Amino acid sequence: MRARLLPLLVVLMAGVLLALGFPLAVSLAAGQQQRVVVDRIDDSARFAALAQFVIDAEGSKASGADERRETLRQELNRYQELYGIRVGIFFRDDNALVRSPGWWELPQSEQGRRAFEDALAGRRSHDPGQVWPWQPGGRLLVISPVVLDGDVVAVVATDSPTDQMRGRILRGWLLIVAGLGAAMLVAFGAALRLTSWVLKPVRTLDVAAHGIATGRMNSRVAAAGGPPELRRLARSFNEMADNVEDVLEQQRAFVADASHQLRNPLAALLLRIELLALELPEGNEEIASVRTEGKRLTQVLDDLLDLALAEHATAEIGVVDIAGLAAERVTAWRPFAEEKGVRLTSTGRSAATGWADPIALSSALDAVIDNALKFTPQGEAVEVTLSVDGDLVRVVVADRGPGLTGEELLRVGDRFWRSGLHQNIKGSGLGLSIARTLLAAGGGSLSYAPNPPHGLRVTVAVPRSDPDAGPE
Repeated sequence: MRARLLPLLVVLMAGVLLALGFPLAVSLAAGQQQRVVVDRIDDSARFAALAQFVIDAEGSKASGADERRETLRQELNRYQELYGIRVGIFFRDDNALVRSPGWWELPQSEQGRRAFEDALAGRRSHDPGQVWPWQPGGRLLVISPVVLDGDVVAVVATDSPTDQMRGRILRGWLLIVAGLGAAMLVAFGAALRLTSWVLKPVRTLDVAAHGIATGRMNSRVAAAGGPPELRRLARSFNEMADNVEDVLEQQRAFVADASHQLRNPLAALLLRIELLALELPEGNEEIASVRTEGKRLTQVLDDLLDLALAEHATAEIGVVDIAGLAAERVTAWRPFAEEKGVRLTSTGRSAATGWADPIALSSALDAVIDNALKFTPQGEAVEVTLSVDGDLVRVVVADRGPGLTGEELLRVGDRFWRSGLHQNIKGSGLGLSIARTLLAAGGGSLSYAPNPPHGLRVTVAVPRSDPDAGPE
């Protein structure tokens, strides 16, 4: 969940920072250019004052007009040499009064003509277009009017290079980028801390739910961290788990008590049946049928007690030599198989380890092998195969019995369920249910599949890593 939530928070924070950074960068560039424009307007006002004296002297044919013009030209030349700014004073017909350098003409671009016309109308030129750092040839044209006796008689134009201005803008932008980068790192750290704070109770809740789903009913959540809503959810989860555990415990206790309490009356009943049989002719079919049903009921009660104990027992999970345990159970069941005339073989890997409760796994294998031998006819074989498949160790018990139909495969393993074709075979229908319960307590599983051309394949699977670690 963090992999989905963290990028979302980072993207949102980056969007906010960029939304603030772009206007700030544009404002910085505009501010730097405005400062240059104001300086040029001040310089233009000084040159306009000097030009007024020159034009006035030339218009009145006063003596010293040429000297004034030369003084103005020298002033413009010094200004151009010192700052590298082209400057000139132009009459209304574009002819130059003085200019520096001498070859410079007013730019004939649309922006330049508009600024010239505005100055002739008595207005200073509007702010020129923004010059950006990626425009190396950009120049800044500022034109101001020269007013004499209330009339605009000429204009002062300055054409400035923008290298220094663009450098200042770029340095300001670099500072903004550095600030945004630092803010982004701080935002990322805050998002990481926030997601950890929010998701820690969720991960704990996930681990607890996984534990309950795999049979560890004592799994609980510590409602101590995270947002108030998640703490309330943790408390509600713990209450629910307590109630579920209480209900299951009551059911287990009822099954165990009922099985235990019924065994004594059933044993007394079977004893009275045997005493009654002494009074009846030997070989009486009704007595034989009652004996069979009594023994079946005893087996059902024993299996119910085993199931209740299996559901109640706490699995002690650890690293187990699965290959050695499987070989041991095959060896233990081989005399019974030989007595039935069934071949019991072991194939597959000779070494494999997994995480399981050794007692529970041993009991589950006993139940599965017993079931396979029970339904395999004389002369056929039961094969036990050990394999490693990814994160699981599998023990497959394949028999050559009559097998099950597709619909029956969906029900096999349910409590008290038995195929209609196998009702005459001894059993209670609880053996595979007990095996599945024993495996589930240790993180294992039980699955079923056909074994062509006939028979059943029962797969006992246990994890190769610790199931208590929970999902990531």
